[in-house]
Amino acid sequence: MTDLYERLKAYEGRATAASPGVGKDLVNEPMIRHWCEAMGDTNPAYSGPDAIAPPTMLQAWTMGGLSGHSERSAAHDELFGLLDEAGYTSIVATDCEQEYLRPLRPGDRITFDGLIESVSELKTTKLGTGHFVTTRMDVRADGELAGTHRFRILKYAPARRKPKAAARRPRPVINRDNAGFWEGVAEHKLLIQRCGGCGALRFPWLPGCGACGSAEWDTVEASGAGTVYSYVVMHHPPFPAFAPPYAVGLIELAEGVRMVSNVVGVPYDKVRIGMPVRLDFLRVDEELELPVFSCSDGDGGAG
Repeated sequence: MTDLYERLKAYEGRATAASPGVGKDLVNEPMIRHWCEAMGDTNPAYSGPDAIAPPTMLQAWTMGGLSGHSERSAAHDELFGLLDEAGYTSIVATDCEQEYLRPLRPGDRITFDGLIESVSELKTTKLGTGHFVTTRMDVRADGELAGTHRFRILKYAPARRKPKAAARRPRPVINRDNAGFWEGVAEHKLLIQRCGGCGALRFPWLPGCGACGSAEWDTVEASGAGTVYSYVVMHHPPFPAFAPPYAVGLIELAEGVRMVSNVVGVPYDKVRIGMPVRLDFLRVDEELELPVFSCSDGDGGAG
């Protein structure tokens, strides 16, 4: 057992408040009614001449409201001071437990006192390394023990986070219906499907023609010329693999089909509907290359 842990253990059993607490109000029907309405609890035991308070209201009768209760004890502050000095400066609530020993009824006067019940050995969690501190409040009704409330926190030193790897651009979903398109991109070709039945061009790639229903098709290579049919400038939500703001355009190709892609090589606020663009290929990382479009009118889209 370390010297620090021995010092922490010495606080077990010591009071958490300078003096016992007294409930601000007697157990009463209006508070019971409000609680049940808020919780949607229609148990008949909580109304009528023989009403009892819902057991889960145990802590509610001890709360000090805006005016508060007596100050914490020196023991409480000393214990947390020791943990802070040892580097366990962060805190998170972990769980609470309640035990109900007798029903509370309207007219009961509530008193309570608390103590430091236990301090754990040094524990390592995903958050970091530290000590669990459990406090216990004993709640009495007209002097008779009615229930206990245990509250547990972790005082810890945050774990060092591993540096995050650079975020990768999301990978396209490649399947048997669109694999040929991505094979074309790898060869710096933008391939458009052409229906083998009616000759209609289509994009994005589909297994069948939406015009005549034919499953036969071949491809034509796009010239690369197009215009901005519509566009948006993305600001939110932020995503690590992207650097907003940036322009996403709906590009109408010279062949008549439209596709969504980034508009690059021009400030995002200079992109305009009708702006002529030209196909380009952007190397995103060692595995991914994407078709994009850059301004082709020579003036950066101004106008």
